[in-house]
Amino acid sequence: MENRNKQQLLYINRINKVVEHIDDNLDAELSLEKLSEIACFSPFHFHRIFCALLDETPNNYITRRRIEKIAGRLFFMQKEDSLTDLALGYGFKSIHSFSRSFRKFYGISASEFQKRSQNEFSKIGKIQSKNGTEHVSFEKYFYTMDNLKIWLQMKTQVEVKEMPELRMVQVRHQGPYKEIGKAFDALMKWAGPRGLLNFPKTKMAGIYYDSPRVTDESKMQSSACITIMEDVEVSGEVSKITIPKGKFAVGSFKIKVEEFEKAWNSMSLWIPENNFELRKGHHYEVYHNDAEQHPENLWFVDICIPVK
Repeated sequence: MENRNKQQLLYINRINKVVEHIDDNLDAELSLEKLSEIACFSPFHFHRIFCALLDETPNNYITRRRIEKIAGRLFFMQKEDSLTDLALGYGFKSIHSFSRSFRKFYGISASEFQKRSQNEFSKIGKIQSKNGTEHVSFEKYFYTMDNLKIWLQMKTQVEVKEMPELRMVQVRHQGPYKEIGKAFDALMKWAGPRGLLNFPKTKMAGIYYDSPRVTDESKMQSSACITIMEDVEVSGEVSKITIPKGKFAVGSFKIKVEEFEKAWNSMSLWIPENNFELRKGHHYEVYHNDAEQHPENLWFVDICIPVK
């Protein structure tokens, strides 16, 4: 059993490297041969392990990630922006191949998706059609734009500033963001015996790679992280990650756990409303306290979104 667990952790570590490479290089050629080299497996063995761990093929994963990244951009895309440039910038060979893939995935065209999402600021849920194909269902969202603006003004003043480099160790999580606590538990159990939990100097952070508005929650990717001051040796499901220094929109909140989604939505709205654009980079939270030790169970958290 022990050997089998070590083998499984080795597989997870290798596949995580591939997933990170894909997410960082969606504009590049991502062949099965190249990805299997990164994982140090034969193409056949890599394909089987990837499917077993992520419940989808490498090709489907790549296509889905590209489409979801573009869908997220459509919420804030200006009329003068080119959908063709956006599609090519995320690795599609042509606007026609992108259009077919997008309609197959969401059940509507990219232009219709953009129009409806921007008009309603809707939460996107998927429903099953009679033939089993998933289609988008635009539900009336919990918060109107005006209410989000007012709520944000009451909770924090957003500041655009240069954030320092963050060197961290992480455990990746796939599934609903509310379940990322499992990854934090695993990380704490690993870090504690190694003397890496030196609070408050050590900071906990969460990286969120997907938007719940465009990605099914069972497929959402995130990372539970802690900062490190010196280099450490990692193995198994624990890996290292560095967020480069850069320009971020930072909102500092004191909120309850049920308000996190609202905070992220308000921050996402603040960016285009204040004439900033998203840039490539990690969207993350930094936690400054343990809510269980606060009398009102409040989290003191910075939400950081890369902008240009």
